Amino acid sequence: MIAITAAELAEAVAGRLAGVPDPGAVTVSSVTTDSREVTDGTLFVAKPGETTDGHRFVPQAAASGAALHLTQREVVDESGTPYPCVVVEDVVLAMGALASHVLERLRAEHPVTVVAVTGSVGKTTTKDLLHGIFGAEGPTVAPRNSYNGEVGVPLTVFTATEDTAYFVVEMGATHIGNIRYLCEMVRPDVGAVLCVGTAHAGEFGGVENIARAKGEMVECLSARGTAVLNDDDARVRPMRERTGARIISFGQGPDAHETGHDDARVWAEDVTVGADGCPSFTLHFPDGSAYPVHSRLIGAHHVTNLLAAASVALGAGVDPERIAAGLEGTAARSRWRMERTERADGVTVINDAYNANPQSMKAALQTLAQLGRGDAEHPPRRTIAVLGGMYELGEDSIAAHADLGQLLVRLNISHVVAVGDTARPVHTAATLEGSWGEEAAWVPDAEHAEEHLRSVLRPGDIVLLKSSNAAGLNHLGDRIAASGSDSNDQEG
Repeated sequence: MIAITAAELAEAVAGRLAGVPDPGAVTVSSVTTDSREVTDGTLFVAKPGETTDGHRFVPQAAASGAALHLTQREVVDESGTPYPCVVVEDVVLAMGALASHVLERLRAEHPVTVVAVTGSVGKTTTKDLLHGIFGAEGPTVAPRNSYNGEVGVPLTVFTATEDTAYFVVEMGATHIGNIRYLCEMVRPDVGAVLCVGTAHAGEFGGVENIARAKGEMVECLSARGTAVLNDDDARVRPMRERTGARIISFGQGPDAHETGHDDARVWAEDVTVGADGCPSFTLHFPDGSAYPVHSRLIGAHHVTNLLAAASVALGAGVDPERIAAGLEGTAARSRWRMERTERADGVTVINDAYNANPQSMKAALQTLAQLGRGDAEHPPRRTIAVLGGMYELGEDSIAAHADLGQLLVRLNISHVVAVGDTARPVHTAATLEGSWGEEAAWVPDAEHAEEHLRSVLRPGDIVLLKSSNAAGLNHLGDRIAASGSDSNDQEG
């Protein structure tokens, strides 16, 4: 992070200094909300949480070397002396104001290209792909894991330095206005909308409101900016009308949908999926150039993410040949996204349990089925799906889980384990659709699922774990991947 004095920081967040005798002499060079990460010169943000209050950890942060604290009230030591702090009404909003200030300083001092990605699925994978492409062009900052909200985006900004050339932001939303707030914070030069699905439909009040919220991305772009839009998504396509920015569309096939617009277009031709589940295709650019791409991402659905990353990089000015080279052979960087482990006993574990919604569940199950079918050189394998709940679907939750149960049977998945009360309709629907006995099981939690898997897994099986993060199946996947294996060959 660029160094900033207490005086400058207080002005940027409209805060009141306390316990800082000389505001110009106190400097911070990093920011954290976790007191365990504090080092000398850190700004500790005392963020109130659902289970605890960050103000309780101000003494610990100070003892670890925090130069300053961002708080909503003064915190004093045993003698009644305030710890050095900037007091604001809302520390989360103050983080956003500080992030905006820091990024503006960076932009004023040297060129930095800011790109932002949103969508119901695929954000983190696309962000990871962009990190790889931009990293070959110059110093690049991208979020850890899925830092994509009102706290995560500022924390990502604070990791940028004076030499950062590319800054990648992942933007999530649970309410209308969330993405607008984040865009006003970082002012992206290139903004991409990957898709509009039903994730968080319960909180948004319907998929149309999700489309409204995702479209805030392109509404916030200036006329000098670039909007990257998925031409294959019927709810993304109309977002052209919501921006005056340059548009790059992407899709599978050379022909754009009838839109009345002459967009620059990035597209895929001759998509194939190998026995390892990884897609290959020819990547076409608007200038007529084309390049072969062989990805290490697992699943045909990742072609959309690969196209999105190529389009964003093109919008940021990267040469098409270098974009294709950046995508070639690239695997996911973030954990628990179709993360494959080959156990020594021949079991393949695919851990995709960081997040889930109906669209990503369907894509993962289709990939599992394809892997199980084999080909001329690879015999068929038994497939096992361990599915936890998809959360925040509102009144559509039961029907969405039941649809998965039916899909499992139609895809001829060998065995399904539904985990937890939210996922129970998966088991019920699979049973009604024709699965019974050893083909389908329901267990109450991850611990029972682990016990069940240890009894049913056989050498050569392919097991997929997929759920929303709160279900905890990602850690179950780690344990299953480590079981029965002396040495693991992991890749994302």
